[in-house]
Amino acid sequence: MPPMTAARTPAPFGERLRHWRQHRRLSQLDLAHVADVSTRHLSYVETGRASPSRDMVLRLLDRLDIPLRERNGLLQAAGYAPMYRERPLDAPDMAPARAAVQRILDCHEPWPALAMDRHWNLVMANRMVAPLLAGAAPTLLQGPINVLRLSLHPDGLAPRIANLRQWRVHLFERLRQQIHATSDETLTALLAELQGYPDGFGAAPVVALPGEHHGVLMPFQFQTPHGTLQLVSTTTVFGSPVDITLQELALETFFPADEASAALLRGLA
Repeated sequence: MPPMTAARTPAPFGERLRHWRQHRRLSQLDLAHVADVSTRHLSYVETGRASPSRDMVLRLLDRLDIPLRERNGLLQAAGYAPMYRERPLDAPDMAPARAAVQRILDCHEPWPALAMDRHWNLVMANRMVAPLLAGAAPTLLQGPINVLRLSLHPDGLAPRIANLRQWRVHLFERLRQQIHATSDETLTALLAELQGYPDGFGAAPVVALPGEHHGVLMPFQFQTPHGTLQLVSTTTVFGSPVDITLQELALETFFPADEASAALLRGLA
């Protein structure tokens, strides 16, 4: 009979708080100042010599801008009940929210739009997304469909993205920012996987080029049998303060950058 593996004990609150403070590159003095606590008391909390009040825990989590998903675990580690809900998007009581998201996507037609979860898995899409996925390997289209993997895999959409270098740099930057904000191990592993894909650029390093980044609007040039689509994309997130699922949902919407692309999309519709 194999030996029993001991259950992993969650780290105490002080240790987890110190991890997030260091992850945000703040000193104890910095955090104590913005959270309106003494440096000495904060030190005692991190070492477990003092137990913070619930109000102090919430204030520290807010000043560190910790994601809602992680806040529940930190509250429990400090001895308090979690306060943020997490329900699957397909749960019955999420039907109104799900219908609202689908309506937003549908109203965006005839331009493509999709919704993704925190790990970039496709959750919902409008009818204009499916025609753009034609030709991708069937294994990449089996659920859950990871949008980043589908976009950058050589058997996915990558061969049809005319500005692949630019798009790749853009996606990597977004993913790195998300990893910094969430410290999510799944996203870290996903970035490592994507960086291992052939980039099609020879031995040249993949770096941002001058003028390539256009702020909130990102160029996306996609080749179709009917011509090249010149699109721009923008991302929208929900700012729900109490629901983890909705806070982590992201909407990626594409717009035609010229009239020829608009006409092409209308024809596909």
